[in-house]
Amino acid sequence: MEIAENAALVVVDVQKGFEEEFWGKRNNPAAEENIAALIDLWQGTGRPVVFVRHDSPAGSRSPLRVGHEGNDFKDFVEERRGKGDGPELLVTKSVNSAFYGEPSLDAWLTGEAGGGAVEGRRGQIVIVGIQTNMCNETTARMGGNLGYDVVFPLDAMHTFDLEGPFGWAATAEELTRATAVSLHGGRFARVVSTEDVLKGAAAA
Repeated sequence: MEIAENAALVVVDVQKGFEEEFWGKRNNPAAEENIAALIDLWQGTGRPVVFVRHDSPAGSRSPLRVGHEGNDFKDFVEERRGKGDGPELLVTKSVNSAFYGEPSLDAWLTGEAGGGAVEGRRGQIVIVGIQTNMCNETTARMGGNLGYDVVFPLDAMHTFDLEGPFGWAATAEELTRATAVSLHGGRFARVVSTEDVLKGAAAA
């Protein structure tokens, strides 16, 4: 697949709080390795990278709350911040979509905020991080609605088992497949593998 020379990598909520037992059983133990590989390639080729951090309210029980160690990025992400040759942005948010954070991701990507990553037009974004069916999926849906070409490498993210209404429950893997089918089948995003993205980016 083709990955544009100015495609932005959006790294969503790769924070220490997701390592706590609070969340339950996760899937895809290779997620962090794949995320790191994509960050390294993006930074090495001068492509724009966006680091997104979820700031839950300081007084909440969330492991991602402000002031708690869990709010920090995981070490492998933090040690890579500021190391690339291309544009970089930190977005903080308190909701699911990275497009509802500060500063405005859309404005930065389109150049409306100055120093835009895609030269005044909506372009391609690659979404990775945590959680697959929550903030990643919400960001992908909104990105698709805004007109971005959204690429969603499914093995560069993970989620957790979840209980829902009516006594229903779904495993992390079931939720991952549901997200993949909804996004790809609904044409919000192209669901691919990390290998697809690495090959496409290296060939550009």
